[in-house]
Amino acid sequence: MNVDEETIRNRSTDAVFERGETYRKEGRIQQLDRFDDLVTAAVSGSKLYDVTITFGGRSLDTNCTCPYDGSGDCKHVVAVLLDIAAGPPADESEGVEAVLDDVSADDLRGFVRDALAEDAELREQFLAQFGDDHKSVEEYREEIGQLFEQHADPVVFEAIDFSRFFEIAEQYRDRDRYLAAATVYRAIFEEVDEKYNWIDGAYDHYAKTIQRAIDGYADCVLATDPSPEEFDTYAGVLEARASTEPPINNEQFWRELDNLEERYDE
Repeated sequence: MNVDEETIRNRSTDAVFERGETYRKEGRIQQLDRFDDLVTAAVSGSKLYDVTITFGGRSLDTNCTCPYDGSGDCKHVVAVLLDIAAGPPADESEGVEAVLDDVSADDLRGFVRDALAEDAELREQFLAQFGDDHKSVEEYREEIGQLFEQHADPVVFEAIDFSRFFEIAEQYRDRDRYLAAATVYRAIFEEVDEKYNWIDGAYDHYAKTIQRAIDGYADCVLATDPSPEEFDTYAGVLEARASTEPPINNEQFWRELDNLEERYDE
């Protein structure tokens, strides 16, 4: 877990870096935990924001639930990175691994059942990782739509965190269940596009969310090596969004439909 001040400066604007320094000095990092190469933190701003940082060799993947849509990392991520640079947090995975070596299979099964019974999101991730079935586009869209309803006051000013859905899609992709993953990606870009008239802030965040979901959908569609008939069905999903009214994101969908067709023809 190697990160230094120069790296952090290069990942943010000067103004954001200074604000991140101030946030850390003011003690705004409410909680910081590490499990192997994953660091999670809660940082207080106008409200409490969740920060997630994944270290992968020389790469860094950062995410924050704040509405920042500028260049580079936000001040909350910068504050956490500076804290890590000052002294990496203790790795809790070592203690967990030690316990796993000693716990019986029956006790572990009982614990997992209880945890899954109490946490619907964890249950969904568990089924994505190990199950054979998956939810429909409509079911995922309903869950995403509920997030918009929770954040609307009466419109949505902040960046909604969709990371849970992207993580589920990645779990399906890791198991080569590309159509299941495509279902999740489709639900994301369809529902965000559908709710775009609710949004009054953090526009870059939502545009990037749609783009990331479209890219994931296209990759999964092509990974199935579809027949021409199957491809027409999958491409038709993007064409339908490109033809919706009002035409807020239509150009983005038309562009990505052209890209998908070019990649298929290759």
